Amino acid sequence: MARDYAVVSKAIVENIGGIDNISSLTHCMTRLRFVLKDESKANEAAVKAIDGVMGVVKQGGQFQVIIGNHVGTAYQEVLKLGDFGEESKVARGEKKEPLTLKKIGNNILDAIVGTMSPLIPAIIGGSMVKLLVMLLAMANILPADSDTYKIINSIGDGAFYFLPVMVAASASKKFKTNMFLAIAIAGTLIHPDFRSLMEAVTVGETAAHFLGVPIASVKYTYTVIPAICMTWILSYIERGVDRITPAVTKNFLKPMLILLIAAPIAILIIGPAGILVGTSISKFVFFVQAKLGFLAVGIMGAIWPLLVITGMHRVFTPTILQTISDTGMEGTVMPSEIGANLSLGGVSLAVALKTKNRELRQTALAAASSALIAGTTEPALYGVAVRLKRPLIASLITGFVCGCLAGIGGLASRSMVSPSVLTGVQFIDPERPGTSITWIAGITILSIVLSFILTLVIGFEDIPEEEE
Repeated sequence: MARDYAVVSKAIVENIGGIDNISSLTHCMTRLRFVLKDESKANEAAVKAIDGVMGVVKQGGQFQVIIGNHVGTAYQEVLKLGDFGEESKVARGEKKEPLTLKKIGNNILDAIVGTMSPLIPAIIGGSMVKLLVMLLAMANILPADSDTYKIINSIGDGAFYFLPVMVAASASKKFKTNMFLAIAIAGTLIHPDFRSLMEAVTVGETAAHFLGVPIASVKYTYTVIPAICMTWILSYIERGVDRITPAVTKNFLKPMLILLIAAPIAILIIGPAGILVGTSISKFVFFVQAKLGFLAVGIMGAIWPLLVITGMHRVFTPTILQTISDTGMEGTVMPSEIGANLSLGGVSLAVALKTKNRELRQTALAAASSALIAGTTEPALYGVAVRLKRPLIASLITGFVCGCLAGIGGLASRSMVSPSVLTGVQFIDPERPGTSITWIAGITILSIVLSFILTLVIGFEDIPEEEE
Protein backbone atom coordinates (compact mmCIF):
# COMPACT_ATOMS: atom_id res chain seq x y z
CA MET A 1 0.00 0.00 0.00
CA ALA A 2 1.37 3.43 -0.96
CA ARG A 3 2.30 5.69 1.92
CA ASP A 4 0.65 9.05 2.47
CA TYR A 5 3.69 11.30 2.62
CA ALA A 6 1.56 14.22 3.77
CA VAL A 7 0.99 12.25 6.98
CA VAL A 8 4.64 11.15 7.16
CA SER A 9 5.93 14.71 6.67
CA LYS A 10 3.53 16.16 9.22
CA ALA A 11 4.68 13.60 11.80
CA ILE A 12 8.33 14.40 11.09
CA VAL A 13 7.78 18.13 11.53
CA GLU A 14 5.86 17.61 14.78
CA ASN A 15 8.68 15.50 16.22
CA ILE A 16 11.51 17.90 15.34
CA GLY A 17 9.97 20.75 17.30
CA GLY A 18 7.36 22.01 14.88
CA ILE A 19 7.55 24.15 11.79
CA ASP A 20 8.82 27.16 13.80
CA ASN A 21 11.90 25.18 14.83
CA ILE A 22 13.06 24.76 11.23
CA SER A 23 15.63 27.32 10.13
CA SER A 24 16.07 25.94 6.61
CA LEU A 25 15.20 22.88 4.57
CA THR A 26 16.81 21.11 1.60
CA HIS A 27 16.91 17.56 0.32
CA CYS A 28 19.28 15.27 -1.53
CA MET A 29 18.59 11.98 -3.30
CA THR A 30 17.30 10.15 -0.23
CA ARG A 31 17.26 12.53 2.74
CA LEU A 32 15.36 15.53 4.05
CA ARG A 33 18.02 17.88 5.43
CA PHE A 34 16.78 20.18 8.22
CA VAL A 35 18.75 22.94 9.91
CA LEU A 36 17.01 23.31 13.28
CA LYS A 37 16.99 26.36 15.52
CA ASP A 38 17.11 24.17 18.61
CA GLU A 39 18.14 20.54 18.11
CA SER A 40 17.19 19.68 21.69
CA LYS A 41 13.52 19.97 20.70
CA ALA A 42 13.87 17.14 18.18
CA ASN A 43 12.79 13.68 19.34
CA GLU A 44 15.14 11.47 17.34
CA ALA A 45 13.64 8.19 18.54
CA ALA A 46 10.12 9.33 17.66
CA VAL A 47 11.22 10.40 14.17
CA LYS A 48 12.87 7.02 13.57
CA ALA A 49 9.68 5.27 14.63
CA ILE A 50 7.57 7.01 11.96
CA ASP A 51 6.37 4.65 9.23
CA GLY A 52 8.18 5.81 6.09
CA VAL A 53 11.34 7.01 7.85
CA MET A 54 14.37 4.77 7.29
CA GLY A 55 16.70 6.47 9.74
CA VAL A 56 18.11 9.71 11.14
CA VAL A 57 21.62 11.13 10.71
CA LYS A 58 23.09 14.18 12.42
CA GLN A 59 26.04 15.72 10.64
CA GLY A 60 27.30 19.07 9.41
CA GLY A 61 24.81 20.95 11.60
CA GLN A 62 21.92 19.20 9.85
CA PHE A 63 19.20 16.91 11.15
CA GLN A 64 18.89 14.49 8.24
CA VAL A 65 15.84 12.26 7.92
CA ILE A 66 16.29 9.32 5.53
CA ILE A 67 13.21 8.81 3.35
CA GLY A 68 14.55 6.98 0.30
CA ASN A 69 13.35 7.26 -3.30
CA HIS A 70 10.23 9.24 -2.34
CA VAL A 71 12.17 12.05 -0.66
CA GLY A 72 10.98 14.54 -3.29
CA THR A 73 7.34 13.88 -2.40
CA ALA A 74 8.02 14.24 1.31
CA TYR A 75 9.96 17.45 0.67
CA GLN A 76 7.00 18.99 -1.15
CA GLU A 77 4.68 18.08 1.72
CA VAL A 78 6.98 19.74 4.28
CA LEU A 79 7.12 22.86 2.11
CA LYS A 80 3.32 23.04 2.24
CA LEU A 81 3.37 23.07 6.04
CA GLY A 82 5.53 26.17 6.43
CA ASP A 83 6.78 29.31 4.79
CA PHE A 84 10.06 28.62 3.04
CA GLY A 85 9.72 31.36 0.46
CA GLU A 86 8.63 30.83 -3.14
CA GLU A 87 9.08 27.06 -2.93
CA SER A 88 6.29 26.80 -0.34
CA LYS A 89 3.98 28.90 -2.48
CA VAL A 90 4.74 26.70 -5.49
CA ALA A 91 4.15 23.54 -3.44
CA ARG A 92 0.76 24.84 -2.25
CA GLY A 93 -0.20 25.85 -5.78
CA GLU A 94 -0.28 29.54 -4.92
CA LYS A 95 2.38 30.37 -7.46
CA LYS A 96 3.71 28.73 -10.61
CA GLU A 97 7.25 27.49 -10.43
CA PRO A 98 9.51 29.40 -12.83
CA LEU A 99 10.70 27.29 -15.73
CA THR A 100 14.49 27.24 -15.76
CA LEU A 101 17.04 25.12 -17.60
CA LYS A 102 17.85 23.41 -14.30
CA LYS A 103 14.19 22.66 -13.68
CA ILE A 104 13.76 21.30 -17.20
CA GLY A 105 16.83 19.10 -16.79
CA ASN A 106 15.65 17.82 -13.41
CA ASN A 107 12.20 17.07 -14.78
CA ILE A 108 13.63 15.13 -17.73
CA LEU A 109 15.95 13.11 -15.48
CA ASP A 110 13.12 12.49 -13.01
CA ALA A 111 10.85 11.27 -15.81
CA ILE A 112 13.50 8.88 -17.14
CA VAL A 113 14.47 7.49 -13.74
CA GLY A 114 10.88 7.30 -12.49
CA THR A 115 9.80 5.49 -15.63
CA MET A 116 12.73 3.09 -15.97
CA SER A 117 13.19 2.03 -12.34
CA PRO A 118 10.17 -0.33 -12.28
CA LEU A 119 11.37 -1.95 -15.52
CA ILE A 120 14.83 -2.88 -14.22
CA PRO A 121 13.90 -6.49 -13.25
CA ALA A 122 12.62 -7.22 -16.78
CA ILE A 123 15.66 -5.57 -18.37
CA ILE A 124 18.10 -7.44 -16.15
CA GLY A 125 16.26 -10.73 -16.67
CA GLY A 126 16.29 -10.33 -20.44
CA SER A 127 19.95 -9.32 -20.42
CA MET A 128 20.98 -12.36 -18.40
CA VAL A 129 19.06 -14.72 -20.68
CA LYS A 130 20.74 -13.17 -23.76
CA LEU A 131 24.08 -13.49 -21.98
CA LEU A 132 23.42 -17.17 -21.25
CA VAL A 133 22.49 -18.06 -24.82
CA MET A 134 25.51 -16.17 -26.17
CA LEU A 135 27.88 -18.09 -23.89
CA LEU A 136 26.25 -21.42 -24.83
CA ALA A 137 26.77 -20.61 -28.51
CA MET A 138 30.40 -19.54 -27.98
CA ALA A 139 31.07 -22.79 -26.12
CA ASN A 140 29.56 -24.77 -29.04
CA ILE A 141 27.00 -26.24 -26.66
CA LEU A 142 24.06 -24.67 -28.46
CA PRO A 143 24.31 -24.01 -32.24
CA ALA A 144 23.23 -20.51 -33.22
CA ASP A 145 21.05 -21.86 -36.01
CA SER A 146 19.12 -24.28 -33.77
CA ASP A 147 15.47 -23.73 -32.83
CA THR A 148 16.34 -23.89 -29.13
CA TYR A 149 18.86 -21.05 -29.52
CA LYS A 150 16.31 -18.91 -31.35
CA ILE A 151 13.61 -19.53 -28.74
CA ILE A 152 15.85 -18.77 -25.76
CA ASN A 153 17.21 -15.69 -27.51
CA SER A 154 13.63 -14.55 -28.15
CA ILE A 155 12.86 -14.97 -24.45
CA GLY A 156 15.77 -12.69 -23.60
CA ASP A 157 14.99 -10.26 -26.39
CA GLY A 158 11.31 -9.86 -25.46
CA ALA A 159 11.95 -7.23 -22.80
CA PHE A 160 13.89 -5.10 -25.28
CA TYR A 161 11.70 -5.63 -28.33
CA PHE A 162 8.59 -4.60 -26.38
CA LEU A 163 10.43 -1.97 -24.35
CA PRO A 164 8.27 0.89 -25.73
CA VAL A 165 5.14 -0.85 -24.44
CA MET A 166 6.62 -1.39 -20.99
CA VAL A 167 7.91 2.18 -20.92
CA ALA A 168 4.48 3.50 -21.86
CA ALA A 169 2.85 1.50 -19.06
CA SER A 170 5.36 2.73 -16.49
CA ALA A 171 5.31 6.35 -17.73
CA SER A 172 1.50 6.41 -17.54
CA LYS A 173 1.81 6.12 -13.76
CA LYS A 174 4.39 8.89 -13.68
CA PHE A 175 2.28 11.26 -15.78
CA LYS A 176 -1.05 10.10 -14.29
CA THR A 177 -2.71 9.09 -17.54
CA ASN A 178 -4.60 5.99 -18.68
CA MET A 179 -2.16 3.05 -18.79
CA PHE A 180 -4.05 1.01 -21.34
CA LEU A 181 -4.40 3.88 -23.78
CA ALA A 182 -0.65 4.47 -23.48
CA ILE A 183 -0.01 0.77 -24.12
CA ALA A 184 -2.35 0.79 -27.13
CA ILE A 185 -0.49 3.69 -28.73
CA ALA A 186 2.94 2.17 -28.04
CA GLY A 187 1.64 -1.10 -29.45
CA THR A 188 0.76 0.69 -32.66
CA LEU A 189 4.38 1.74 -33.10
CA ILE A 190 5.65 -1.85 -33.01
CA HIS A 191 2.65 -3.44 -34.76
CA PRO A 192 3.89 -5.84 -37.51
CA ASP A 193 2.01 -3.99 -40.27
CA PHE A 194 3.34 -0.60 -39.18
CA ARG A 195 6.89 -1.98 -38.85
CA SER A 196 6.68 -3.51 -42.34
CA LEU A 197 5.54 -0.17 -43.71
CA MET A 198 8.46 1.61 -42.02
CA GLU A 199 10.94 -0.97 -43.33
CA ALA A 200 9.62 -0.50 -46.86
CA VAL A 201 10.09 3.26 -46.50
CA THR A 202 13.62 2.72 -45.19
CA VAL A 203 14.76 0.71 -48.20
CA GLY A 204 13.04 3.10 -50.58
CA GLU A 205 10.42 0.67 -51.85
CA THR A 206 7.58 3.07 -51.07
CA ALA A 207 6.66 6.34 -49.39
CA ALA A 208 4.22 6.35 -46.47
CA HIS A 209 1.68 9.10 -45.81
CA PHE A 210 -0.99 9.77 -43.21
CA LEU A 211 -3.75 12.09 -44.45
CA GLY A 212 -1.32 13.34 -47.07
CA VAL A 213 1.44 14.04 -44.55
CA PRO A 214 4.64 12.02 -45.24
CA ILE A 215 5.82 9.69 -42.48
CA ALA A 216 9.51 9.40 -41.68
CA SER A 217 10.76 5.85 -41.21
CA VAL A 218 11.43 5.13 -37.54
CA LYS A 219 12.21 1.84 -35.80
CA TYR A 220 10.67 1.97 -32.31
CA THR A 221 11.71 -1.38 -30.86
CA TYR A 222 14.38 -1.03 -28.14
CA THR A 223 13.62 2.69 -27.72
CA VAL A 224 12.72 4.58 -24.54
CA ILE A 225 12.41 8.32 -25.13
CA PRO A 226 9.65 8.23 -27.82
CA ALA A 227 7.37 6.24 -25.50
CA ILE A 228 8.05 8.56 -22.56
CA CYS A 229 7.37 11.68 -24.66
CA MET A 230 4.31 10.07 -26.22
CA THR A 231 2.85 9.24 -22.79
CA TRP A 232 3.61 12.73 -21.47
CA ILE A 233 1.73 14.27 -24.39
CA LEU A 234 -1.05 11.71 -23.92
CA SER A 235 -1.61 12.99 -20.37
CA TYR A 236 -2.50 16.44 -21.76
CA ILE A 237 -4.56 15.06 -24.64
CA GLU A 238 -6.59 12.91 -22.26
CA ARG A 239 -7.42 15.85 -20.00
CA GLY A 240 -8.29 18.04 -22.99
CA VAL A 241 -10.57 15.44 -24.59
CA ASP A 242 -12.22 14.78 -21.24
CA ARG A 243 -13.25 18.44 -21.03
CA ILE A 244 -14.85 18.57 -24.47
CA THR A 245 -16.71 15.24 -24.57
CA PRO A 246 -20.27 15.06 -23.19
CA ALA A 247 -20.75 12.82 -20.17
CA VAL A 248 -23.06 10.42 -22.02
CA THR A 249 -20.44 9.74 -24.70
CA LYS A 250 -17.29 9.46 -22.56
CA ASN A 251 -17.31 5.65 -22.51
CA PHE A 252 -16.82 5.34 -26.27
CA LEU A 253 -16.11 8.78 -27.76
CA LYS A 254 -13.36 9.82 -25.33
CA PRO A 255 -11.00 6.83 -25.85
CA MET A 256 -11.59 6.88 -29.59
CA LEU A 257 -10.69 10.56 -29.88
CA ILE A 258 -7.64 10.13 -27.64
CA LEU A 259 -6.27 7.32 -29.81
CA LEU A 260 -6.98 9.17 -33.06
CA ILE A 261 -5.23 12.29 -31.78
CA ALA A 262 -2.32 10.84 -29.80
CA ALA A 263 -1.21 8.04 -32.14
CA PRO A 264 -0.78 10.26 -35.24
CA ILE A 265 1.15 12.79 -33.14
CA ALA A 266 3.46 10.00 -32.01
CA ILE A 267 3.92 8.75 -35.58
CA LEU A 268 4.23 12.11 -37.33
CA ILE A 269 6.07 14.25 -34.75
CA ILE A 270 7.68 12.45 -31.81
CA GLY A 271 9.48 9.70 -33.73
CA PRO A 272 10.72 11.88 -36.60
CA ALA A 273 11.84 14.57 -34.13
CA GLY A 274 14.00 12.03 -32.34
CA ILE A 275 15.46 10.84 -35.62
CA LEU A 276 16.17 14.43 -36.67
CA VAL A 277 18.06 15.08 -33.46
CA GLY A 278 19.93 11.78 -33.74
CA THR A 279 20.84 12.30 -37.39
CA SER A 280 22.15 15.77 -36.58
CA ILE A 281 24.31 14.32 -33.83
CA SER A 282 25.59 11.62 -36.21
CA LYS A 283 26.60 14.17 -38.84
CA PHE A 284 28.22 16.34 -36.21
CA VAL A 285 30.25 13.44 -34.79
CA PHE A 286 31.68 12.43 -38.17
CA PHE A 287 32.43 16.07 -38.96
CA VAL A 288 34.29 16.36 -35.66
CA GLN A 289 36.22 13.15 -36.41
CA ALA A 290 37.47 14.65 -39.65
CA LYS A 291 38.67 17.72 -37.75
CA LEU A 292 39.82 16.27 -34.40
CA GLY A 293 40.97 12.72 -35.17
CA PHE A 294 41.28 10.54 -32.05
CA LEU A 295 39.56 13.20 -29.92
CA ALA A 296 36.36 12.49 -31.86
CA VAL A 297 36.42 8.89 -30.63
CA GLY A 298 36.95 10.17 -27.09
CA ILE A 299 34.03 12.58 -27.35
CA MET A 300 31.81 9.80 -28.66
CA GLY A 301 32.92 7.57 -25.80
CA ALA A 302 31.97 10.27 -23.33
CA ILE A 303 28.49 10.89 -24.72
CA TRP A 304 27.65 7.30 -25.70
CA PRO A 305 25.90 6.42 -22.39
CA LEU A 306 23.79 9.56 -22.74
CA LEU A 307 22.81 8.54 -26.27
CA VAL A 308 21.82 5.08 -25.01
CA ILE A 309 19.66 6.69 -22.32
CA THR A 310 17.79 8.69 -24.94
CA GLY A 311 17.65 5.83 -27.44
CA MET A 312 19.40 8.01 -30.03
CA HIS A 313 22.37 5.63 -30.23
CA ARG A 314 20.36 3.57 -32.71
CA VAL A 315 20.51 6.31 -35.33
CA PHE A 316 24.17 5.35 -35.85
CA THR A 317 23.28 1.81 -36.96
CA PRO A 318 22.77 2.62 -40.67
CA THR A 319 25.96 4.70 -40.73
CA ILE A 320 28.01 1.93 -39.08
CA LEU A 321 26.69 -0.73 -41.45
CA GLN A 322 27.27 1.45 -44.50
CA THR A 323 30.82 2.31 -43.40
CA ILE A 324 31.69 -1.35 -42.83
CA SER A 325 30.12 -2.23 -46.18
CA ASP A 326 32.14 0.45 -48.00
CA THR A 327 35.50 0.20 -46.21
CA GLY A 328 35.40 -3.11 -44.35
CA MET A 329 35.64 -1.46 -40.92
CA GLU A 330 34.26 1.35 -38.75
CA GLY A 331 36.65 3.39 -36.60
CA THR A 332 34.65 6.00 -34.70
CA VAL A 333 31.45 4.81 -33.05
CA MET A 334 32.29 1.16 -32.39
CA PRO A 335 35.74 1.79 -30.80
CA SER A 336 34.20 4.46 -28.58
CA GLU A 337 31.82 1.88 -27.18
CA ILE A 338 34.64 -0.19 -25.67
CA GLY A 339 35.29 2.32 -22.89
CA ALA A 340 31.66 3.39 -22.66
CA ASN A 341 30.29 -0.13 -22.23
CA LEU A 342 33.00 -1.60 -20.03
CA SER A 343 33.13 1.50 -17.82
CA LEU A 344 29.53 0.86 -16.84
CA GLY A 345 30.60 -2.62 -15.79
CA GLY A 346 33.41 -1.17 -13.68
CA VAL A 347 31.06 1.40 -12.17
CA SER A 348 28.58 -1.32 -11.24
CA LEU A 349 31.30 -3.44 -9.62
CA ALA A 350 32.38 -0.44 -7.50
CA VAL A 351 28.81 0.21 -6.40
CA ALA A 352 28.35 -3.48 -5.55
CA LEU A 353 31.49 -3.34 -3.43
CA LYS A 354 30.64 -0.11 -1.59
CA THR A 355 26.85 -0.22 -1.12
CA LYS A 356 25.30 -1.56 2.07
CA ASN A 357 21.97 -2.08 0.31
CA ARG A 358 21.64 -5.80 -0.47
CA GLU A 359 19.12 -5.30 -3.26
CA LEU A 360 21.27 -2.62 -4.91
CA ARG A 361 24.33 -4.89 -4.61
CA GLN A 362 22.52 -7.71 -6.43
CA THR A 363 21.30 -5.31 -9.08
CA ALA A 364 24.80 -3.88 -9.55
CA LEU A 365 26.44 -7.31 -9.85
CA ALA A 366 23.89 -8.45 -12.43
CA ALA A 367 24.30 -5.17 -14.32
CA ALA A 368 28.10 -5.51 -14.26
CA SER A 369 27.89 -9.03 -15.71
CA SER A 370 25.54 -7.83 -18.43
CA ALA A 371 27.78 -4.88 -19.41
CA LEU A 372 31.12 -6.68 -19.20
CA ILE A 373 30.22 -10.00 -20.77
CA ALA A 374 27.27 -9.25 -23.06
CA GLY A 375 27.86 -5.55 -23.78
CA THR A 376 24.27 -4.81 -22.73
CA THR A 377 24.48 -1.62 -20.68
CA GLU A 378 20.85 -0.69 -20.01
CA PRO A 379 20.75 -2.47 -16.61
CA ALA A 380 23.91 -0.67 -15.51
CA LEU A 381 22.70 2.66 -16.87
CA TYR A 382 19.18 2.67 -15.44
CA GLY A 383 19.78 0.44 -12.41
CA VAL A 384 23.05 1.96 -11.22
CA ALA A 385 24.59 4.96 -13.03
CA VAL A 386 21.54 7.16 -13.66
CA ARG A 387 19.87 6.01 -10.48
CA LEU A 388 22.84 7.12 -8.32
CA LYS A 389 23.91 9.98 -10.64
CA ARG A 390 27.58 10.39 -9.63
CA PRO A 391 28.71 6.99 -10.96
CA LEU A 392 27.49 8.20 -14.36
CA ILE A 393 30.18 10.90 -14.21
CA ALA A 394 32.85 8.22 -13.67
CA SER A 395 31.55 6.37 -16.72
CA LEU A 396 31.61 9.48 -18.93
CA ILE A 397 35.19 10.35 -17.90
CA THR A 398 36.36 6.80 -18.55
CA GLY A 399 34.56 6.72 -21.88
CA PHE A 400 36.43 9.84 -22.98
CA VAL A 401 39.87 8.63 -21.86
CA CYS A 402 39.52 5.14 -23.32
CA GLY A 403 37.89 6.49 -26.47
CA CYS A 404 40.89 8.72 -27.08
CA LEU A 405 43.22 5.75 -26.61
CA ALA A 406 41.14 3.64 -29.02
CA GLY A 407 41.47 6.46 -31.55
CA ILE A 408 45.22 6.73 -31.01
CA GLY A 409 45.56 2.96 -31.36
CA GLY A 410 43.63 3.07 -34.62
CA LEU A 411 41.13 0.46 -33.48
CA ALA A 412 38.28 -0.25 -35.89
CA SER A 413 35.50 -2.83 -35.85
CA ARG A 414 34.95 -5.38 -38.59
CA SER A 415 31.44 -6.20 -37.37
CA MET A 416 28.65 -4.56 -35.40
CA VAL A 417 28.53 -6.50 -32.13
CA SER A 418 28.15 -4.56 -28.90
CA PRO A 419 31.69 -4.34 -27.41
CA SER A 420 32.32 -6.40 -24.27
CA VAL A 421 35.11 -8.44 -22.72
CA LEU A 422 34.15 -11.37 -24.95
CA THR A 423 33.60 -9.49 -28.21
CA GLY A 424 36.86 -7.54 -28.44
CA VAL A 425 37.96 -9.86 -31.25
CA GLN A 426 35.97 -7.73 -33.68
CA PHE A 427 38.66 -5.03 -33.34
CA ILE A 428 41.60 -7.28 -34.31
CA ASP A 429 43.36 -5.90 -37.37
CA PRO A 430 44.39 -8.77 -39.70
CA GLU A 431 47.32 -6.66 -40.92
CA ARG A 432 48.68 -6.07 -37.39
CA PRO A 433 47.05 -8.66 -35.11
CA GLY A 434 49.63 -8.52 -32.30
CA THR A 435 49.57 -4.74 -31.99
CA SER A 436 45.78 -4.49 -32.16
CA ILE A 437 45.32 -7.26 -29.57
CA THR A 438 47.63 -5.37 -27.21
CA TRP A 439 45.60 -2.18 -27.63
CA ILE A 440 42.31 -4.05 -27.16
CA ALA A 441 43.50 -5.80 -24.00
CA GLY A 442 44.97 -2.61 -22.54
CA ILE A 443 41.87 -0.49 -23.18
CA THR A 444 39.58 -3.25 -21.89
CA ILE A 445 41.47 -3.49 -18.59
CA LEU A 446 41.81 0.29 -18.26
CA SER A 447 38.08 0.83 -18.87
CA ILE A 448 37.13 -1.45 -16.01
CA VAL A 449 39.84 -0.38 -13.56
CA LEU A 450 39.61 3.39 -14.18
CA SER A 451 35.82 3.51 -13.89
CA PHE A 452 35.98 1.33 -10.76
CA ILE A 453 38.50 3.64 -9.07
CA LEU A 454 36.74 6.84 -10.17
CA THR A 455 33.45 5.60 -8.74
CA LEU A 456 35.08 4.92 -5.38
CA VAL A 457 36.80 8.32 -5.43
CA ILE A 458 33.79 10.37 -6.56
CA GLY A 459 31.49 8.30 -4.35
CA PHE A 460 27.71 8.12 -4.40
CA GLU A 461 24.87 8.53 -1.96
CA ASP A 462 23.88 5.04 -0.98
CA ILE A 463 20.24 4.00 -0.97
CA PRO A 464 19.37 2.84 2.55
CA GLU A 465 17.50 -0.40 3.01
CA GLU A 466 13.94 0.11 4.15
CA GLU A 467 13.52 -1.10 7.69
CA GLU A 468 10.60 -3.41 8.34
